[in-house]
Amino acid sequence: MTTATKTNTQSGSTLKDFEARIRAQVDEAKAKLAQLETKAKETRSQNETAAVNKLNTAKQDIDRKLQDLKSTHETHVAHAKSEIEADVAKLKASIDDLGARFKTPRK
Repeated sequence: MTTATKTNTQSGSTLKDFEARIRAQVDEAKAKLAQLETKAKETRSQNETAAVNKLNTAKQDIDRKLQDLKSTHETHVAHAKSEIEADVAKLKASIDDLGARFKTPRK
């Protein structure tokens, strides 16, 4: 096996591990988002429904970036990974914030 082949195999494996880890985080976020969407529909709150829709769009963007990562040139993979990780962190934080809004009593 040549060095280039070893590097590509290792990169592919690392990329698959990264994708699996991110997918797990996104799936967890998706489940929480579905719960929040149900609560927003129950309360018929337009603000919360709009926030859920915005977060669904953010999740779809992450999914698209993960898909695009497969065809990203290896010189740009590290940057793309860090961007995806930042987006996932932002998505999770936004979901947590929205969840907290539902727990806070309305005045």
